[in-house]
Amino acid sequence: MSESTIAPTVPVAEGGKSILLDQVTKRFPGQKSPAVDGLTLEIPAGKIVMLVGPSGCGKTTTLKMINRLIEPTTGRIVLGDEDVTDIDGDDLRRRIGYVIQAGGLFPHLTVAANISIVPKMLGWAKDRITARVDELLELVSLDPAIYRDRYPRELSGGQQQRIGVARALAADPPVLLMDEPFGAVDPITRQRLQDELIRIQEEVQKTMVIVTHDFDEAVKLGDWIVVFDEGARIVQYDTPDRILAEPANEFVENFIGAGAGLKQLTLRRVGDVDLAEAIIARPGDAAKDVLTRIDAAGHGHAVILDERDRPLQWPSRLQLTRLETIGSTPTENLPVIGRRATLNDALDTMLVSSAGAALVTGKRDAFLGVINIETIMDAITAVRTEAAAAGTNTPVGTNTESISIIDPTATDGAAAWAPQRRSVATLSPRRRSRRPPERAVGADSSSSLPGSSSCWRHSSSGSTPPSSPTPSAPRCRPTRSGAECSSTSR
Repeated sequence: MSESTIAPTVPVAEGGKSILLDQVTKRFPGQKSPAVDGLTLEIPAGKIVMLVGPSGCGKTTTLKMINRLIEPTTGRIVLGDEDVTDIDGDDLRRRIGYVIQAGGLFPHLTVAANISIVPKMLGWAKDRITARVDELLELVSLDPAIYRDRYPRELSGGQQQRIGVARALAADPPVLLMDEPFGAVDPITRQRLQDELIRIQEEVQKTMVIVTHDFDEAVKLGDWIVVFDEGARIVQYDTPDRILAEPANEFVENFIGAGAGLKQLTLRRVGDVDLAEAIIARPGDAAKDVLTRIDAAGHGHAVILDERDRPLQWPSRLQLTRLETIGSTPTENLPVIGRRATLNDALDTMLVSSAGAALVTGKRDAFLGVINIETIMDAITAVRTEAAAAGTNTPVGTNTESISIIDPTATDGAAAWAPQRRSVATLSPRRRSRRPPERAVGADSSSSLPGSSSCWRHSSSGSTPPSSPTPSAPRCRPTRSGAECSSTSR
């Protein structure tokens, strides 16, 4: 077969693409108020943005307008540098992954057939589809040989949700939309799926927009959180640590709920702290040799790994004295936590562990080290210190119609102030600069909300920059009584 007759394929996406909702409004027939009212929201490429708010506030409507399952009444949708408001909706949806509760799998199709739906629509070759199915099953920690030919009814709820994520990633889309993906599973499974999603995102770096009612989930998963009120009006759009440390107003405080200080423990990942080393052994090793190494290191346990460095067992010294050779049978319910899991999750795992510690795994569940209670206590102290420092650096609050962002590469004052629409993928979501940060922008064109104000970095006119080279303009921050601004020269 000549190269010209090969079935069309889709180029592999390099990470995610930015998304811009530009003054988007959605009015449903028979309703007095719009479901989404003049929303302008920029979502950075390769980041996870969580949409939270009370029931009926427009979160899911906003999500579905991104892939145009719901058509906006006015406004435009921009994906990367492309305005996708008027292109064919089916075409657009094949380029955007979509995950719903319980996975939404077709019950009459096997796992492989469910995953391969979009690649088949795009004309991928059969061998490429087969390889992609196996690759994605490995990605979501399911053995292809075991699960490829199963039907949804033969899977647990958590496994169905993993297959739903794999199907959404099948054509390697730059954007993944998820509508309360973990709302239909039990709390233990939900935590594991959240950890799995964090691990997957570390590998694929897609742009993810996730709707949730669970603020703890938003803090755990999100690089950015949008807090909506009715009509999808933005009350606060910021990083999780900023929202916890400086809620914009009483509405946000009430939505966060009690225990905001403890929730800050979820902002630190297991991979951010130093892990303890462990004595490593393999199935087939002589138990007396492992005991000798344990005694020499002063440890109480050994970690038994398989051929892919995944934890199989975690026997104590006493258990090893009863063995001659290390076996290969996995121990059920090992206290294992992923490196991208939060310290809060690690603490929960350790509390049910007889060792008072947990095993930490990384990519493809490979063993990295051990985390213990002492490490957690040190981290709690550090988180409290950081939260106190963050309180002095309130981020800029904006509520404008358009996005005009300074070009960080420009040296000329006028050029730097040229209004532009661009991705903020390169901007740090954890920035703590005292100057107004170049950050993802969320705004509603309809009105100014309490705790938000126009700012010179995001001008509503989008056309007239301050005088160059040292403009004097107001710097604004949200307060409980409104916006507080001061004139500051740069």
